[in-house]
Amino acid sequence: MHDFYRIALAFMVAAAVVMALAPIFIPLLRRLKFGQVERAEGPHANTKKEGTPPMGGIMFIIGIIIAVLAFSKYQVAFWTSVPSLITMAAFGFVGFLDDFLKVRRKRNLGLRAYQKIIAQLLLSAAVAVFAYKHIGTEIYSAAFDTSFDLGWIYIPLVMFMVIAIVNGTNLTDGVDGLASGVTLVYSMAMGVMFLYLAGAFSKAFADSPILVAESDGMLSMAVFAFAVAGGCLGFLSCNSYPAKVFMGDTGSMALGGAICAMVLFSRHMFLFLLMGCCIVASTVSVVLQVGSYKLRHGKRIFRMAPLHHHFELTGHSETKIVAGYMIVTAFACMIALMLFM
Repeated sequence: MHDFYRIALAFMVAAAVVMALAPIFIPLLRRLKFGQVERAEGPHANTKKEGTPPMGGIMFIIGIIIAVLAFSKYQVAFWTSVPSLITMAAFGFVGFLDDFLKVRRKRNLGLRAYQKIIAQLLLSAAVAVFAYKHIGTEIYSAAFDTSFDLGWIYIPLVMFMVIAIVNGTNLTDGVDGLASGVTLVYSMAMGVMFLYLAGAFSKAFADSPILVAESDGMLSMAVFAFAVAGGCLGFLSCNSYPAKVFMGDTGSMALGGAICAMVLFSRHMFLFLLMGCCIVASTVSVVLQVGSYKLRHGKRIFRMAPLHHHFELTGHSETKIVAGYMIVTAFACMIALMLFM
């Protein structure tokens, strides 16, 4: 099968599986009385969302897994897209435990903070060790057209990056369609990057079997990236405002894990600061808000953090916020791709 068709089919199949599951999965969650419990300190408008079923992320996790396994090249998938799926599913499982405890206890308290931290540290360490052994410690800077071999520093840096991205994606999931919309745009851009990398490897090193395998690995990651994009597109059909289902921590942590895999296999770690600027903004806004509150005796920078809640409280509609975040992400990704290519 031609590589373009593999990628296109992965995108379409992931989206189709999610849309096919939605009419079955959402009523099932309602029958099981799995309803969202909103935070008391959240935006007042969000109280009307109480009762909307969470854990919808399970749908796009299933769709992505099916699409990737169906259309990846098996010769290289074991070292590229399959570890990416495992990373996504592992973080999704931690999120599922958190969601399940919330709906079971009927309050917005799932896993305790220390339990989440331990789980994330263990998973990020596993990801870092795998990347250290199988991806390598060299990272590239597109802006300066150079590379750095980080050596042993690579492991703690990857652990920090993974925890930051997973939690940043989780923080970004606060408005209907926001996390899935941003990840949709980001994943498509990463898919283009992997296609470019595949072409660069195959053309420049056509006589090297090792680097031909590297080219196939990048194609496998392109399949993964477009499958994630397709899963997000399918999920938007039931998660855009007004949402019929939420992805929950199950979905947002899974998407965070998927993004981490794409960042690591691209070897362009620093580009995430640009391409994932909206996720970075969510994280930074929380850090600034907490820091300001503690250091300035209760004074806040934003009306509410993360940043999208500040926009909500200043009168912007959820659809406008999501559209704005997707547009900003698209522009940032285009700039990044221009730097990269």
